[in-house]
Amino acid sequence: MALVDALGNLVRFVLLPGQAHDLVGVKPLIQGADFGMFLGDKAFDADWLRSELDDRGSIAVIPPKSNRKRKIDCDFYAYRWRHLVENFFCNLKVFRRIATRYEKTDQSYRAMISLAALKIALR
Repeated sequence: MALVDALGNLVRFVLLPGQAHDLVGVKPLIQGADFGMFLGDKAFDADWLRSELDDRGSIAVIPPKSNRKRKIDCDFYAYRWRHLVENFFCNLKVFRRIATRYEKTDQSYRAMISLAALKIALR
């Protein structure tokens, strides 16, 4: 999971096991981060996340799940900017070493992601 800024540059990231849901990594990812708007897909549609973002004064731009009993409006004009996160991951996967995960340990994999994100930001 990654948190990117308004330009699509990496701010911070969290490695999760493959079988873990994305909501597991949200709390450590946004802890201590200051942002005005949180753009996420339907997987992030949870009441606890929305209330935490409201408490911070951040705007939650998350489309509601189809099975939600109480429909919540979403600013789909702002949601269009979520492509910056997807673009970051596409740029990251250009580095074959990261896309195929050559590193054996999480620590070395984190280091390679940091180096690749630095190279992407310097372009």
